Amino acid sequence: MHDREGQKIMGFQIVEISTPASVAVAAAAAAPQGATLRQLAAEGNVDLIGPGDILSVNIFEVGAGLFSGGGATSLGNDMGTAESAGVNGVVVDRDGAITLPYVGRLIVAGHTATEVQAMIQRAMRGMSQSPQALVAVRQNVTNTVLVLGVVSRPGRQSLTLNRSRLLDAIADAGGTGLQRQEDMIVRFTRGGRSIEQLLSLINTGSPDDLVLLPGDRIQVIRRPQTYTVFGATKVSQVNFDNPALTLAEAMARAGGPADDRADPSAVFVFRYARAEDGTPVVPKPGDAGTPPTIYRIDMMRPASYFLAQNFMMRDKDVLYMANAAANRPSKLVNIVNQLFSPLVTAKILLDNNP
Repeated sequence: MHDREGQKIMGFQIVEISTPASVAVAAAAAAPQGATLRQLAAEGNVDLIGPGDILSVNIFEVGAGLFSGGGATSLGNDMGTAESAGVNGVVVDRDGAITLPYVGRLIVAGHTATEVQAMIQRAMRGMSQSPQALVAVRQNVTNTVLVLGVVSRPGRQSLTLNRSRLLDAIADAGGTGLQRQEDMIVRFTRGGRSIEQLLSLINTGSPDDLVLLPGDRIQVIRRPQTYTVFGATKVSQVNFDNPALTLAEAMARAGGPADDRADPSAVFVFRYARAEDGTPVVPKPGDAGTPPTIYRIDMMRPASYFLAQNFMMRDKDVLYMANAAANRPSKLVNIVNQLFSPLVTAKILLDNNP
């Protein structure tokens, strides 16, 4: 093939992998853009009351007061007698308000339990002697996250002031069981924006191990990373055993070029463009989509074995090991035609394979 180095021909970019610099360029081009969870990091509170929460309210008074009599509890102390009354099931309505006897309607959404206590005490001044209130969240709906997907115990989890993280929530949901972490994708949604990242790349306490906020949604998806092999070898789809898979390892797992019919000087990697979240954009049937970049490496050159050990494979790459030189142009046209735009591909490869 001629005129390959860094060129763009009819929409396809054909890059020769012949130097360490070209490997570095390929790695930079394939790096995920905007695909790390740390971009969703944000500050927020996990103790604010909201609609749907159920509160427990206890009110204490010194001596005879509003709540003395039936249902009241007397607490003896050196100051005299304190009367108390409790309400254990006050539901915050959709407007964020609660209603209490003698106190009336209070807007509590967006406030902490301590702030609601102070609101009740202010409302009771002049009606009761030294009123004191204790408010606790009996059932938390607002400060929760949802964990879904391939976990043992999917469901809603309450957040506490100890500031739980992403991996804490997955562990509390029972983890992924016997599934390989290398095959697991975490789809994290916050504020209407979603980002996906490999679970195996999220380290405990790292910036990607996000501190959780109310309303976060965590979905664990099984999506094995694979590459597809065509040409003068066994046609197959091969799983990554780890995220850091090199071209040399990929060829070895595929059985390498067949000695009797392969052209080791023409090993190609077809790489799709990547979306903002780092996932490959694979054209749909009948749609050429965004043309892939085609990387070529000549395994007849001794230096190429070292380059292949530094060239990292990416999810959904297509590895093509060309047939012998006499058949290479037509075979390569056929395989690309099956994957990408037929008319454009034929012109590109025939023009560049005299």
